Amino acid sequence: MSDKLSVLFVCVHNAGRSQMAAAWLTHLAGDRVEVRSAGSAPADAVNPAVVEAMRETGIDIAAETPKVLTVDTVQASDVVITMGCGDACPVFPGKRYLDWTLTDPAGQGIDAVRPIRDEIRTRIEDLITEIAPEPAN
Repeated sequence: MSDKLSVLFVCVHNAGRSQMAAAWLTHLAGDRVEVRSAGSAPADAVNPAVVEAMRETGIDIAAETPKVLTVDTVQASDVVITMGCGDACPVFPGKRYLDWTLTDPAGQGIDAVRPIRDEIRTRIEDLITEIAPEPAN
């Protein structure tokens, strides 16, 4: 069992918001945080506009695949951040839950996805400051 904090991002299809959030947290926090993402009703593939929007920032998520949300995944996570999955997300005592209201990029073009991507980055930066700050040297 790892002693580092584990964060799970959950949205319905695990094809947009949760994929971007997981990619940003992995990119910005490095190995200080264990990152997972899942969906209550996963899509077949990550949204191509989301892949392209992240590629513009130098982050390649083209190889990611949507994953189904399981009870075990939630139980193994310290912080669970939901993004519009509502009551589909199981709740366990002792976990920290955050609900981020974000526009769903499904069916949107790249111009609509960019502001969502940028808002997620800002939220991830704030989250890192709170849960996994840089160690003091």
